[in-house]
Parts: sequence; C-alpha cells; structure tokens
Amino acid sequence: MEAVTDQPHLHPDPDDTGSSRPEGSRAFSSLDLDEQEELGGYGDQIDRSVVMSEWLKSFAMWALRMLIIAVFLYVAWFLLKQVGTGVLPVAFAIIVCTVLAPPTTWMRRKGLPPALAALISMLAFFGFFGTLIWFIAPDIARQSQILYLQTLEGVQRLQLWAQGPPLNVDGEDLSQLINDAASWVQDQAGTIAGGIVSGVGTATTVMFTLFVVIVLTFFFLKDGHRFLPWTRTVSGRRIGWHLTESLTRGWTTLGGFIRAQAIVSLVDAIFIGLGLVIVGVPMALALAVITFIAGFIPLIGAVVAGALAVLVALVSLGVTQALIVLGIVIAVQQLEGNILSPWLQSKAMNLHPVIVLVSVTIGGGLFGLIGSFLAVPFVAMIAVAFRYLMDMMALRSGEKLSEDIEWVTPEGELNGRLSEEEGRLLRERWRESIVYVDGPRRPETPGAPESPETDLDVGDDTPTTSTSGADIGRVRLSSRRIEKLFGRVGRP
Repeated sequence: MEAVTDQPHLHPDPDDTGSSRPEGSRAFSSLDLDEQEELGGYGDQIDRSVVMSEWLKSFAMWALRMLIIAVFLYVAWFLLKQVGTGVLPVAFAIIVCTVLAPPTTWMRRKGLPPALAALISMLAFFGFFGTLIWFIAPDIARQSQILYLQTLEGVQRLQLWAQGPPLNVDGEDLSQLINDAASWVQDQAGTIAGGIVSGVGTATTVMFTLFVVIVLTFFFLKDGHRFLPWTRTVSGRRIGWHLTESLTRGWTTLGGFIRAQAIVSLVDAIFIGLGLVIVGVPMALALAVITFIAGFIPLIGAVVAGALAVLVALVSLGVTQALIVLGIVIAVQQLEGNILSPWLQSKAMNLHPVIVLVSVTIGGGLFGLIGSFLAVPFVAMIAVAFRYLMDMMALRSGEKLSEDIEWVTPEGELNGRLSEEEGRLLRERWRESIVYVDGPRRPETPGAPESPETDLDVGDDTPTTSTSGADIGRVRLSSRRIEKLFGRVGRP
C-alpha cells in the first residue's frame, strides 16, 4: 500500500551525522542561531502550498462524491414524482397491512387458508370504519344546519359587541373584515380539498384509488409472507440476508409507529370525546372521530382537531364552555405529549421530536395533507436503513461484536457473525499495509553505526523500508508495533 504521509521520523537520532541525515536538516544546522530563529526553529519544513493542495484535493474528492449523491437523489426524486400516482396506493396498502398482518398471521397459523385469513381481516377492518361512519353521518347531517345558524348568530352578536364601547368599531369596516375572513376560510377549505385530490392523483379518482388500495392490501396479506424467501432466491444468499434483516427492521418499525399512533389517537379521542359530551358540545362523536383520524399526523393533527372542537363549542355554547373545552383539550394533549407518546414512540421509532416536526412540515409543504401523513413513516424508514449501515460499519471496524447487536431475524444474526469475521480479517490486512511515517533509513554498510531504537522500533520487529529515495525510507508498521504505539485499539 502506498504511503499516506510524507512526515519525517518522529524521533530523529541526534548522533546520526553525515549522509544518513536529510539534506534539509544538514543545511539548517549550518545556519547560525539568528537565521534558525528567523526560519521558525524547524529545519524540516515544506511550503504550505503543498499542504493546502492536499487539503484542496481531499475537499474536491468529497465534493465530487457529494455531487454524485445529490444527482442520484434528484433523479430518484424526479422518478418518484413521475410514478407518484402508482406509489401512493402501494404506500397506503403497506400501512394498512401493518395493522392487519398480525391477526392474519395468527389465523393462518391456526390453519385457515391465506386468502380466507386476509379476507376476514379486511372485512373486520373496513366493516368497523364503515359502521363508525354510518353512526356519525346522521349526527353530522342533523347538527350541521343548526351549527351553521348558530355560527351566523354568534357572528352577529360579535358585530354588535365590537360596534359598542369600548371598541367602537365602524360597522362597514367590521363587515369587510368578516367577509375577508370568510373568503380566506373558503379558500383554505378549497386548498385542502384540492390538496387531497391532487395527492391521490390527477389520473385517478378517490374511489378508484381506494379500490386499488383494497386489492393491494388483500394480496399483500395473502402472499406477503413469501416475499422475503423470494428476495433471497433472486438476489443471492448474502444480499438476501442483508435485505431480510433490513426490511424486517423497517416493517417492525413501521408497524410499531402505526400501532403507537393508533393508541395515542384513541386515547385523545376517548378523553376529548367524553369531555365534549359532559360539556354538551354538539357533534361530540363526530369530533372524537376527527380527533382520532387527525392523530395520525404527529404533533399537528391533534392541535388542529382540538382547535376545531373549541371552535364548535364557542359557536354553539359560548365563551365559557369553549374555555372549558380548551382546558380539556390542553390537559389531554399534555398527558399524551409528555407521557404516553414519548414512551410509545421511543420504542417504535427512536426519533427526536425535532426530526418528527421538521419531517411533517417539509412533507406537508411539498405534498400537502398526504405528505404530512406519510412524512414520519418515510423518515423512520430512512432512520432504520441508517442504523443498519452503522451496525455493519461497527462490525467491520471492530467497535461492536455480533452479540452486541439486537438482530430481529436468524438471517441477520448469521450475516452479522460473517461480517464480524470479515471485519477481523480486513483489520489485520489494513494494519499490515498502512504506512504511518517516514524515517531515516538504516545504513546498509556493515559495521556502520546504527541509530538507537525509538518508539517505532520494538524488539526484533524491524521496519520494512522501501528502496526508493536516498536518505528517507518508508517505515511500515506491523501489528506488534501498532500495539506498542496505540494499544489494542480496534482489535477483536
């Protein structure tokens, strides 16, 4: 292996004179003290432009690598946008499968055919939500007209109050302000609805996308357990082991996220719904269902659902009841945000709240409501891949052993043991090939005085030097000498 540095020997021999000393050192010693001090006191110097060029070369190589990665990510992003209409149903089907896979697997292990087990799980899932919608739809239809009239009455009372003391607002200005607010609300509602439709895709309708999700979910549940064996057959044994471990980790993390969010959303919906029923807010059941669905958008969904409940209470019951509802919402969200959600999410994803908030914000800005919903699962998959790469790197570098890593599949554990052994062999090869320093060559003339042993020369393990150069030889450090200098760092 080529030398990685042109540094001089760390401990030059003070008694070594003549041709064994570098030409620059002899020239420097011939100078008087003032001239030596002017040069900085060090004879073995090099122009700093050489150092700068090495830095620039290293920076250019890293910049080229980052540029290649950026181009790859841009191409992947462009292709994803082109096929986004087809990817979206697949993503929704996978998310639904994380919920339905455990009962389907249980029924299949009990002897039911895979198709029948998948059909029963899907009928139970969609039947539950269909029944829930059937219950709340009449309540929404009945209360919406009353809520609309109460909203108009509340706005009129607000106008009369603002026109009187102490505000004394002009009636025309207040009417214009209310009209502008109403127009903004209508525009936002249209934007949200348009975002949902555009997120589903311009080439397909909502019903067609829902049909595709149902079909994909059925086949994923029916044949999903055959996917990893097929992957190992197609990709080969070693790559198949990597894919089996990494994909299983991703599936476990995604399922944990969905289940954790479902539990958090259910707790929010139950307690906020009970509070709304006790206060007497209309459409309490519908608002509880909205709270449950909005809870799948981390951090933002619960706030929006709570604000909607407070707004309904304000319009229908008044300020006092609205403040009570606000207190209930804040109390429930504090309980969920400080105790329940961190405990569940730390086990499911192990993501910092800042990463969750940033991912939801970026996903919502790029893809609207659908992006806000899918942002956290997407980032969680990236985190799983990153942690798996870090585990493989730790095995290669010797920082961890295979038994130090929690594997989720037998294939992953077997691959970890193999990677650990490969890392041990690679580290031995690297130690025997790395050149750390340049030192003065030993004289080859018989009987010539040799330099005393330094920290680099330990026992009988003499350095292997190259034959190039007149005065400077390559000092190749073996394993024994590396252990002398640095200890058993990185040894298995």
